[in-house]
Amino acid sequence: MFKNAYQEGFLTIFYSIGSKPLEIWRNQVKNGHLKRIVDEDIKSMALEIMGTNVSTTFISAPRDPKISLAIKLPFLVLLLKNMRKLFTFEVQILDDQKFLRRFRMSNYESKTRVKTFCMSMPMGLSPGWNQIHLNLADFTRRAYGTNYIETVRVQIHANVRVRRIYFTNKLHPEEELPNEYKIMMTKDKKPDPKKTPIPKARPPTPEMHSNSAPAIPVGSSVTDEAIQ
Repeated sequence: MFKNAYQEGFLTIFYSIGSKPLEIWRNQVKNGHLKRIVDEDIKSMALEIMGTNVSTTFISAPRDPKISLAIKLPFLVLLLKNMRKLFTFEVQILDDQKFLRRFRMSNYESKTRVKTFCMSMPMGLSPGWNQIHLNLADFTRRAYGTNYIETVRVQIHANVRVRRIYFTNKLHPEEELPNEYKIMMTKDKKPDPKKTPIPKARPPTPEMHSNSAPAIPVGSSVTDEAIQ
């Protein structure tokens, strides 16, 4: 999908503000809902994905399951709100051995498990909005001893609110981020030294070829207090 696109800096695959935020996404909803709402904390639009079963309510990109996103940028960043319910998401990548691998994060797993084609990891989220950073190249190397080539698919399941999902070539300090890439967009003004900066989460990564490892706190960087 993005194979021939210019891939440098920031590449967004979902943004809750706009006329067609799910243009490249396929969705499935069973016993739940998928809708845009105005979030009370950030005072802006967010996509709410809710369902009684996390496996049957989700959005998936690209829309066509037969094609690949073909995104080579190694860092994936998600701006998500903790809804205090079961939640999971997964990323499918292609490595230099031409194998498709999946990284699955959830807040109901207790251990990291590495299988031949899938690695599942526990994810801890702070109350309110969170910034989640995934170093896909590092995950691939440590878990499988191979090199990351590109991201094939991203799938976000219930229960969560989503503001933006994007890829980048490196992690940027908060002050270097464009305003629209922050959880809480701010007006142009001098920084307040008394205001607590928004921290970022860089999740630890699993040991290579491990079948079971201790829990890895994959998320949680922004609390309700930090964004008010």
